[in-house]
Amino acid sequence: MRVLLIGANGYLGRFVADRLLADPAVQLTALGRGDDADVRFDLASGSPGALTRFLDAVHPGVVVNCAGTTRGGARELTRHNTVAVATVCEALRRSGCGARLVQIGCGAEYGPSQPGSSTAEDAVPRPGGPYGVSKLAATELVLGSGLDAVVLRVFSPAGPGTPAGSPLGRLAEAMRRAMQSGDGELKLTGLGVQRDFVDVRDVARAVHAASLSAAQGVINIGSGRAVRLRDAAAVLARVAGYGGALHELDGPPGTLRGPIGHPRGEGDHLPPAAYPYPDGCGTWQQADVRTARDRLGWRPRINLEESLADIWMEAACRI
Repeated sequence: MRVLLIGANGYLGRFVADRLLADPAVQLTALGRGDDADVRFDLASGSPGALTRFLDAVHPGVVVNCAGTTRGGARELTRHNTVAVATVCEALRRSGCGARLVQIGCGAEYGPSQPGSSTAEDAVPRPGGPYGVSKLAATELVLGSGLDAVVLRVFSPAGPGTPAGSPLGRLAEAMRRAMQSGDGELKLTGLGVQRDFVDVRDVARAVHAASLSAAQGVINIGSGRAVRLRDAAAVLARVAGYGGALHELDGPPGTLRGPIGHPRGEGDHLPPAAYPYPDGCGTWQQADVRTARDRLGWRPRINLEESLADIWMEAACRI
């Protein structure tokens, strides 16, 4: 099976490439903007015609699109997350290769959900920010393309390679600096949200499974369990061996909550986060992952503690 992987140098794309290369039945070709791509091509500015000619020459059986961006203004997000996908869809429609498309979507397409609920694929998407809007538009393009296609809505990826600017990456960096300077107390903000974290290596397994399957439509990829960011911070402190006190600064100005990891009483309710989580999904998000189990035979294997340990190992190696 010949697979064309778009965005192989990105956060998710690197692990998808490793997973596909481990399959001896896969012949992988990487297309991207970097110098180390097999073929250099910018989806945001390249024409569908040029991509069609390449598809006809390579004739892949599967196209996996991991390209996109999480940062920037509405114009940049639209260009890299929506226009780029329109280019892929149009090129596949014109091409005679008949390739299957595996598009990487995201949980931010759903927007805020009711605390305690699990979001299934039939939920009405209401993205809460421009990133989610740009990704939802891409999903709608794929679903309306008439192609043999599946969209994997990945919730909150974690594990090795986690960007330093992401919420978990910032936690690890703050802890590294505290340990480096000998601070016995670390004050953190924005920990009131709960998210469904899924390891990037499990995401890569899902992409591999989707490439081999006949499943179409939207499929959620997550752990199926929401975790408080404040609880993730406590786990990170444990795997890092940080012996200082972690204090949470969420709540009204001037309020200092007790140490993270203290036993929670019945009246210990989470206040609103001081700084919104950047995905526009409010205080709670949890995936219903039954479709991935039933249609892809996929389940997450790597727990959050292992993902956080890998995030910490990379942060600890920074100078």
